[in-house]
Formats: sequence, structure tokens, C-alpha cells
Amino acid sequence: MDRLLYDELVQEIFQRLPPSSSSSVSLVSKRWLHLHRTSRTSLSLRLTAEDAAVPSLSTLLSHYPFLSSLSLLLSEPNTTTATTTTLADHLLLLVCTFCAQLHSLRFLAGPVSLSSLTSLSAACTQLTSLCISLCRPLFLTWISSFPKLKELSIMVCSVKIDLHPNRGCGYCADEESDAELGLETLCLSGIGAGDWGLGWLWRSSRKLKKLQLKSCEGVGDGGSFSSFVTCLQGVQEVELRTCRSIVDGVLLQLAENCHSLTSLLVYDGGSREGLLRFFSQCRCNLQKLDFRLPLDLKNDHLLAVATNFRSLSSLRLQSCCLVSGEGLKALGTAVNSGLEELALINCDVVEREPGLLTTLGQNLRQLRKLDLSYNEMLLDKEFMSMLVSCNCLIDLRVRGCKGLTNASLITMLNICKRLESVDIMHCSRIQAEAIEFFILNSPRLRLVQVEQSKISDVAKMWASHKFIEAAA
Repeated sequence: MDRLLYDELVQEIFQRLPPSSSSSVSLVSKRWLHLHRTSRTSLSLRLTAEDAAVPSLSTLLSHYPFLSSLSLLLSEPNTTTATTTTLADHLLLLVCTFCAQLHSLRFLAGPVSLSSLTSLSAACTQLTSLCISLCRPLFLTWISSFPKLKELSIMVCSVKIDLHPNRGCGYCADEESDAELGLETLCLSGIGAGDWGLGWLWRSSRKLKKLQLKSCEGVGDGGSFSSFVTCLQGVQEVELRTCRSIVDGVLLQLAENCHSLTSLLVYDGGSREGLLRFFSQCRCNLQKLDFRLPLDLKNDHLLAVATNFRSLSSLRLQSCCLVSGEGLKALGTAVNSGLEELALINCDVVEREPGLLTTLGQNLRQLRKLDLSYNEMLLDKEFMSMLVSCNCLIDLRVRGCKGLTNASLITMLNICKRLESVDIMHCSRIQAEAIEFFILNSPRLRLVQVEQSKISDVAKMWASHKFIEAAA
């Protein structure tokens, strides 16, 4: 039979196999090994410095000539920054040599030099997504050498290198005329208040739809902040993670200059006054809010959200210790017909105010996704009283809710007939027998996340027959 199958047909079969099965086909024969490699379009590699130095890496890459997506991660070596950059440049040169058809490259093997980025732009002309690491000082006009780039992620190393760019090569951003970049998603990590040259990037990124800032202490030097407004005109999604020193300024600019914003995430940083000012002044049609603000988000913030953002479809709160039931109930009443996703992760208000979940369930009958993970003291009675009103759920997560028992799982089965995905990891009082019964009788279930030790042989068999993925 093997001889009757053309190479193209075998490759087509390989491409349709699930990841769990595709790894074993290469063991059948040398022919299948070759065909499996040439059919792969995506590859992820995790290397040590010793692995990366040997010629076998180039041999490995040569076996995958049709890669369109590559992720390469180098475990952090105990070497100097200069040595790390040299090694990273060497690896990137191998990528340029053997992976010319890449559309997506995630290269986390250390900071790279400008010359290696120039080589990458010449070799991989189809790149639409790029993730790299750079050292200071930053020279960013190389981005214009990637005309098809839509997604860019840059991680800035804390160590500076002694690099003096040749001003005649066009690498000094302050002297460059503004470009028109095609970037739609931009993620910057580790930007400092004194990093100059960011103004060119902000002025040239007028097509941005999504902006992510992680562990940033600024958006560039003093001149860059005035240019920052330019890139915000069409932005729809903003994520601010651990950016406490700039979050108020960014939120103020968003409220005043960005009328297209639909999604906002703020983790681990902010001020109560700045947040309240944003909620009160913003006139955007916000649909998604995601906050992890243990000591910053309070009841008055939720009341402002309830007043100004009645079209909200998703609200996610993590570790928000100062939120009260009054604010959540007011918000639930204001957005009762539109909210489809609610997450109260490790929020002690769930345990502190009995009856809160029952009221929220009665107000939010259109919920499709509910996440109550890591509320360790949540009990069956409170949880089940909410589920009675939430029969539209397709995604339910209660990971780490140690107070829930088999009774909660049976209630899920009886009321939530549309469930497709359930996460019951680390729910110690939910036992294997209930999980088996749940898998056997759930009509639409496609994914259940639970410890493998709780999945019986019978449950595994039925999960296979019903195409349910049981993952840990």
C-alpha cells in the first residue's frame, strides 16, 4: 500500500494529522521521515548554547525546506552580552540561509545586531510577523526594510552595547524622515524613559490596531511622548502590563485621542485617580476590559464602567481585592443583555459576599464564558445557584476551586447543555467517577482540562469515540 501512495498524497495526509499523532509517522521508514519533514510548515526549537554551536543545527534546518513559521528559543547562557549577540547573529544567519520562505519568526536567542537584521530582511522577504530581542541604544529604522511586516515584538535588553551607527547608513532615527509602516500589531518590552528614537516609530505606525507595552518605564525620550499620540488614532486593542510609571499618561492619551478603542488590558500597575479619570472621560465603545489590579481597582471604578460602557461584552478581573459586590451588581444590571464573558479569578468578593454569584447569574443570562478559577473557598451551593440562570455557557473554568464537589459537576451536566470546554484542574473534591459520568453524557463537550490520574480507562475510551480532548 505504501508504494501506491504518491508523495504528494502522503504529505497531504501528514498535514491533516493532529500534533499528537504526527510525531510517530517519521518512525515508519526513511521515506516517511523525509516526507514528514518536507510537509512541515511550522517548527519550534529550544536550544542550549552548546546545541546552537554545533553544525548539526544547520543540517536540521536544511531538512525542513518549506517552513513558514519558526520559533527558536535559546536557554540563557552564562556569557557576556557581546558573546550572546555574536551567537544570536550566528543563529539568525542560519535562519536566513535555510528558511527563506518564512512568514513568521519568533527569535528569542539573544539580542541581534543591525547587520543581521539587514541580512534577514534581504533573505526572508515574506515575513509578516517578527519577534526579536535588541540591545540599547535602539535604532529602529531597519523596520522599514520589512515591507510586509504586520506584527512586530521587540524585547529590549537591560545591557547597553558600545555601538556607534554610521549616520550615512540611515540608522539614526532622529534624522530619518517618517516612513509609512504597515504594522498592525506592536509589542514593546522593557522600553525606558531615556530611550531615544521611539518618536520615529510612533509617527511611522499610523496603521496600528493593537499595542502592547510590557515592563516599560516610558515610551521613549521626551520628544517621543509627543509623537506617541500619532499612532493611537486607529488603535482598537491596548495592553499595559507592569507599566506603573506610564499607565496614567497612556490612559489619558487614549481617552483624549483614541476613539476606536474596543479592548483594554491593565495588569499590575496604575493609580486609582488615573483609572477613574479614564473611565469617566473615555468616549470609546469599549467592549472588553481585563484587569489585574489588586490594590488599585475599587468599587467606584466599576460604577463608572457601568455608567459609561453599557456595550461591554467581556469583563475579566484577577486578584482585585478591593472590588465590592455593589459595584459588580450595578455593572451586571447595566450590561445584562450584552455581557458574554465574565471572569472573577482569585477575587475574594466571591467568597466575602454570599448571594453575589446568584444575583450576577440572574442578571447575566447571556453569558457564554465564565471563569471563577482559584476561588478556593467557593462552595457548591453558591456556584450551582449561579449556574441555574446560565444555561448558555459554552466555556466554564473553575480551576483551583477546592471547595467544589461532584455535585457541581452534575449540575453543569444537567443545566449547561451547550458546554464545549471545561477546566476542572486542581479541584481536589471532584472525583474520577463524576468526571467519567460527565464525559459520557455531555452532548457538545470538546475539551476537558483535568488531571490525567482522574481520567479512567472508560472515560478515555468515550473521550476518543466522542472526539473529546482530555488535557492536563
